[in-house]
Amino acid sequence: MFSCTIRGMKKHILLTNDDGILSPGLWSAAQALSALGFVHVVAPREQWSGAGRSLPNSSDGIITPKTVTVNGVDWTVYSVGGTPAQSVLHAVLEILPARPDLVVSGINYGENIGSGVTISGTVGAALEAASAGIPAMAISLETDLEHHLSYSNEVDFSAAAHFTRVFADILMARRMPADVDVLKVDVPSNATTQTHWRITRQSRLAYFDPVRPERASWDQPGCLGYRHSPHRDGDEPGTDVHTLRTLRQVSVTPLSLDLTSRTSLVELEQLLRQ
Repeated sequence: MFSCTIRGMKKHILLTNDDGILSPGLWSAAQALSALGFVHVVAPREQWSGAGRSLPNSSDGIITPKTVTVNGVDWTVYSVGGTPAQSVLHAVLEILPARPDLVVSGINYGENIGSGVTISGTVGAALEAASAGIPAMAISLETDLEHHLSYSNEVDFSAAAHFTRVFADILMARRMPADVDVLKVDVPSNATTQTHWRITRQSRLAYFDPVRPERASWDQPGCLGYRHSPHRDGDEPGTDVHTLRTLRQVSVTPLSLDLTSRTSLVELEQLLRQ
């Protein structure tokens, strides 16, 4: 762990992810955030992509301290036998000396855009933090599908790490408007530190399509896969999908814990009571 002083105050940042404690994306974020305060790294022991905000009772919850050397500095970090959301809970309830000023989840291998964001363990961890009243950010980097479940060193996280620091600094310095519980940041694969960013809304487009398991019978193991939707480049302007895919800009989407439909509740009640 690393600490520094900001405007006379030491900030505490909880960093987690859904790719696991050994992910290079996690450590790129750790290095970037270490310039802003004391970084506590608490992440799943294993790969938990696709876990959403799940809290399965099958998780063992075992917490294992580890020492990782980053740029010649030893960091004490913690792996958790559980999901990203569970890692946040264990960190806040058991590991950290006090509630953090910010929770950052990422940097994820693969973009989290479109209607599937609730599937994302990266986003799920940030939502869990937000539900505890802690400012939170989920940050993901667009990568090829072949890298999504990997620890590939072919992926360059430098631009994503830059934007991790930029938005972490903003979230710790300014209070977000009511109903902005999480900032979801998605960085194009070809982004640089000079790439423009813009505020977007979440697309309703299914950016990834599920793929049927390949097996001869149902009594054989079969894992659902996924692929890019053939319609992913056809979304309208202003969405996270269009901003990332078409404009090649960084998408910053405010998410809310309130999942209530934006329809008129009065009109809906009238419809249901007809």
